[in-house]
Amino acid sequence: MKKSIITVAGLLLLLSVFLSTAVFAEEHAYAAIEHTSTAIAQGKTGNALALVEHTEKALEHAKMAENVAKGHIKAEMQSAVDELDKAITAGKAGDAKVATISLEKALGFLQAGNK
Repeated sequence: MKKSIITVAGLLLLLSVFLSTAVFAEEHAYAAIEHTSTAIAQGKTGNALALVEHTEKALEHAKMAENVAKGHIKAEMQSAVDELDKAITAGKAGDAKVATISLEKALGFLQAGNK
């Protein structure tokens, strides 16, 4: 009986850790999606400076989500981080058009990882 209680308690603890981690990743993914969407809007107006500002914020959140994510969600977040890095590089070079293309790809990965 004592072993059963300990086993159940252990499983509940693992489940709670898993669920809290998933929620944490979800919060950061959502913030990354918001900043990426704003960066895309700035890129479409040609504002590379504002695009970079929002992309850097999106990147911070995407990295935090990636750190706690598991499985296919982690892979989606890694791909998003790669595209956000590309967008920052292009944006800093003043190429809002190329940066926006990378941002749109990143947004797709973020949304796929946030389902």
